[in-house]
Amino acid sequence: MSTEPATPAPESLPTNAADETTISSDTFQAAVRRSEALWKDIPANPHKYRVLTGDRPTGSLHIGHLFGSLQNRVKIQNLGVTTFIVIADYQVLTDRDTADNVAANVREIVLDYLAAGLDPENGRTFIFPHSHVPALNQLLLPFLTFVSLPELDRNPTVKEEIRAAGLRQINALMYTYPVHQAADILSVKGNIIPVGKDQLPHLELTRKLARRFNTRFPSEPAVFPEPDALLSETPVILGLDGGQKMSKSRGNAIMLKATAEETAKLLKSAKTDSNRQITFEPETRPEVANLLRLVSLCTGRAPEAIAAEIGDGAQRLPRPAPRQARRTGEGSGLRRRRDPARRRARQRRGGVHPRRRPQGDGHGLLLRRSFCWVACAAGRITARREQRRSIRDKSSR
Repeated sequence: MSTEPATPAPESLPTNAADETTISSDTFQAAVRRSEALWKDIPANPHKYRVLTGDRPTGSLHIGHLFGSLQNRVKIQNLGVTTFIVIADYQVLTDRDTADNVAANVREIVLDYLAAGLDPENGRTFIFPHSHVPALNQLLLPFLTFVSLPELDRNPTVKEEIRAAGLRQINALMYTYPVHQAADILSVKGNIIPVGKDQLPHLELTRKLARRFNTRFPSEPAVFPEPDALLSETPVILGLDGGQKMSKSRGNAIMLKATAEETAKLLKSAKTDSNRQITFEPETRPEVANLLRLVSLCTGRAPEAIAAEIGDGAQRLPRPAPRQARRTGEGSGLRRRRDPARRRARQRRGGVHPRRRPQGDGHGLLLRRSFCWVACAAGRITARREQRRSIRDKSSR
């Protein structure tokens, strides 16, 4: 391996903020085309690919993780692809002053992984913490020589992380976070990485670092592959406030380990709007659209179809009969219901007593549907978590 610096001008370190500020539209479209081709090729040739993905152990995972990444990882694993999942415990230090709960959080995340269907016993799925592989941190050092400070400073994903964490004083580890991530990916020769659009700047930097290293130290074959993005069709899952990405730190998440009762309580607090007719309009009604999307992800049905089925909810909820008529089928309550004038008045009101209207609108039915399906999905995860926990507890005795 040559040690002479032979980096050509196109791959020299950028010095002005005009170069490579963010992911351009052309770069994104190219990533989409590569991702589509990869999804078609993976089932036929899983042995050609190696995946690295992972999470920071800041707490247990929530349903945003389940629909946004875990299901995708299980799908890739089941197609036969070698999959590495890093629990990035060192990266917890980027925006936190203490690491007291990291060990417990690592265990909780592993339980969530196993419950979601990731299988480290199949011989091709590997789960490991950062701190257990010192070579990852050693690889970070040479990689830092291939990136400039302006590149790190203007990375949009890092800026969003800083904004979300509310940091005023930024430590150097936060700025080098994308390089650390590149070291994780390239250390296992990962060549496809499941990401969302917001993570593309990180991956683009990884590709550049691989290219710069291979140019500086040429060999045949190249030392590191240039990984491609494997884009997921799952949209960003908003929290129960309907305005921000689901996150435990923002208090708007439903945890995978939540019980049915806890899930119901959380969904009842979900933000909606004042329009009782349910429609799927993500741009103008993000809160309602988010609940519809959750039901869609749980059922496999289109959110538009679910919205059309719910409508205003009034004609799909049973109307309580008067007490006397319900008990005996006779009396003044039944006579009042048969009175044509009263019946026409009820029809004009939508068939529901005005005081009961809030229970009969589309929001009530949407919340109940959301609870039913989300609790069902989360309940399966919770049951598998407890099963795995009991097996581990028995084996450790």
